[in-house]
Amino acid sequence: MIKTSLCGLTADEIMNLAGSDHSHAIAIANCIYKKRIDNILLFPGISKQLKEDLNNISFPGIHKPVDSNKSSDGSIKYLFRNETGLEFETVYLPDNKRNTVCVSSQSGCRMGCPFCATGKYGFRGNLSVQDIINQVISIPEYGNITHVVFMGMGEPMDNIDNVIIACTILSAGWGLAISPRNITVSTVGITPGVEMFLTQSNCNLALSLYSPFPEERYRAVPAEKRYPAGKIIVIMKNYPILKKRRMSIAYVMIRGINDTDRHLEGLINLLKESKIRINLLPYHSIPDDENTSSSIKRMQHFKHQLFISGISASIRKSRGLDVSAACGLLASGLKL
Repeated sequence: MIKTSLCGLTADEIMNLAGSDHSHAIAIANCIYKKRIDNILLFPGISKQLKEDLNNISFPGIHKPVDSNKSSDGSIKYLFRNETGLEFETVYLPDNKRNTVCVSSQSGCRMGCPFCATGKYGFRGNLSVQDIINQVISIPEYGNITHVVFMGMGEPMDNIDNVIIACTILSAGWGLAISPRNITVSTVGITPGVEMFLTQSNCNLALSLYSPFPEERYRAVPAEKRYPAGKIIVIMKNYPILKKRRMSIAYVMIRGINDTDRHLEGLINLLKESKIRINLLPYHSIPDDENTSSSIKRMQHFKHQLFISGISASIRKSRGLDVSAACGLLASGLKL
């Protein structure tokens, strides 16, 4: 008999699986997502018979990472391997009272962006809800986590059904109870996935832009051809903003490529009179890549000009660069 992993199930799915009432399903969910108990027979709050019945048809599904690498800046990259052999990486980013875990939604990626190591690794498979949630509940720092970002390996909108369920578990009271405003899903922009995410989740959305000009963006983000960023930004501008839900643009700055005054003007024209904020990120070179990041002075100039144009902007610092845990570098150490 094939058993079902409890990790990755919603409270309603647990109730249907166990044939129990809602209160027992909540108790079981709490044992997995809050207490992280990896033995069903040790679950408190439910009868011995229910534990035995549940143990016959399911398993906790909690799996620890198989390896880790700690950066000099305190961030930690974890390597996971699921039952089918898919490998994926997760990064824990401590920062005073804000402790973020950056999770993957796929093993590899099929978007084909040439500046990204994960894209070079290729697409190996979608991660299950169990895989995604394990990246949060099975690392040693679980109790300190305040924020979750889907900015690791893969394109979340290419695995949207599992990502939405994972967001539900992360934010539900019976789950991890992380506020939706502390959960951000990043995408290169797959329109159907974006529309589904906005209607079925209250979490934040971030669009990776690269360039405000479609012809330039297409050369670096092949998804631009089918799903133009301009149309997605219109959706983001017009979508009713829930209280404290954030819409943002991630803009990786590359010296002499997308950091000119023309690009700055293009960004301002694209985002003016909207509540979309922009995060400016340094570029991280991958092997055989001659491109380099814009200088901090140039990034500060962009931030200032965006700010005086009425656009909220910030500069995100690099983390975990020495262990290939920074943006765009995940999977660089995995076997191709």
